[in-house]
Amino acid sequence: MIAKTLFKIPFNSLKIFIVAVFFFIYACGSRSPYQGGYRTTTVSFYANKFNGKRTASGEIFSNSKLTGAHHSLPFGSKVEMINTANEKSVIVEINDRAALKGSREFDISQKAFKKIANLEDGVVKIKYRILN
Repeated sequence: MIAKTLFKIPFNSLKIFIVAVFFFIYACGSRSPYQGGYRTTTVSFYANKFNGKRTASGEIFSNSKLTGAHHSLPFGSKVEMINTANEKSVIVEINDRAALKGSREFDISQKAFKKIANLEDGVVKIKYRILN
């Protein structure tokens, strides 16, 4: 009887230890600060003078594609953007870098901007989330 009790204690302690280590490793795992729910920011669009110019990713920029610029997201990232005023949405692919002003995290092509607002609006407030 005593031998059975002695063998149970370390085994139970070992199970608790393994579970604790698992949760510690999971909690410390790397996660992008952008993944998850929606964040808010403002967005504007590229001027026509950038058509035909090379982006930071090496692609040729076109205002007729659904693309955008962000200061740090990996090229190829897909971002869903929703205009908070009218709930219109668009998905853009990040293919450029930008040094943006203040609260603005993205510049997007005119085609993408037109899907969520009128060009005359210039800058609009959006909520966005990273899709990949």
